[in-house]
Amino acid sequence: MKNTIIDLAAVRKFENMEFLAKQLVEGFITGLHQSPYHGFSVEFSEHRLYNSGESTRHIDWKVFARTDKLFVKRYEEETNLRCHLLLDVSPSMFYPVETYGKVTFSALCAAAIANMLQRQRDAVGLVTFSDKVEVQTPVRSTTSHVHTLMLQLQKLISNPAPGKNTDVAGVIHQIAQQIQKRSLVIILSDMLSRNEDASALLAALQHLKHRNHEVLLFHVTDKSTEEEFNFPDRPYVFVDIETGEEIKLQPSQVRTQYLQAMNQFKQELALKCGQYKIDFIPVDIQEPFEKVLMSYLIKRTKIR
Repeated sequence: MKNTIIDLAAVRKFENMEFLAKQLVEGFITGLHQSPYHGFSVEFSEHRLYNSGESTRHIDWKVFARTDKLFVKRYEEETNLRCHLLLDVSPSMFYPVETYGKVTFSALCAAAIANMLQRQRDAVGLVTFSDKVEVQTPVRSTTSHVHTLMLQLQKLISNPAPGKNTDVAGVIHQIAQQIQKRSLVIILSDMLSRNEDASALLAALQHLKHRNHEVLLFHVTDKSTEEEFNFPDRPYVFVDIETGEEIKLQPSQVRTQYLQAMNQFKQELALKCGQYKIDFIPVDIQEPFEKVLMSYLIKRTKIR
């Protein structure tokens, strides 16, 4: 399967998110057909096989005439998946500041997933959040609705306006209470929250599972700098992207402690997600985006 590295700076300059998402998905689907994953279906099926004993009312007799097999027509409530895309737009997601890399990558992935959902006639809604819900759309499957969603994502990267603070856990709790019907909840976030520890974040994720939702968490980072702390050993001024607080030091002074804290946080998050049966997918914005779409496709296949 073809792996596509995204030029995040170019994405921000491109003024048609909908077109870009469509092109990326079509390339991904073409790659699927040429890979060992060609068995995955990204096309919508309007029928299912007839089960002996059920009503014959919805049998499609035209299909029977062509195939000599009994198929039942599927209806919207039977075929459609409901998906909520939760996109973190807190200040830390606008790092690296040269490209607003994490939020740009996440917005493009959200757009591509929305395009795939639309192709499969599934319903999708978008929530952007910081310390509160910034934008929340209905969950629908119409072309006009998905177009509106794409415009929201385009606006997010064309006219960036980071939230002032972060409350990942609080927002997830709020969304968990709001979603009434069983849904797939996809979260794109670095899960960094200044005033929250891992236990608060995990309690919020558990709330979603308690409400019987399927959860897919894409943990979005710039791996080289945020996880591996790969900075040349020279004096730096590190700036807290949320508070503006500055500290002057050489990376070697804090590298060991930083790596230990970051690894502990990520391991705890991954471990607890596994216990709660939440799909935890580490995502590096410098790597091909296909990992996100493949993870989504595998998840969707499992819950159909």
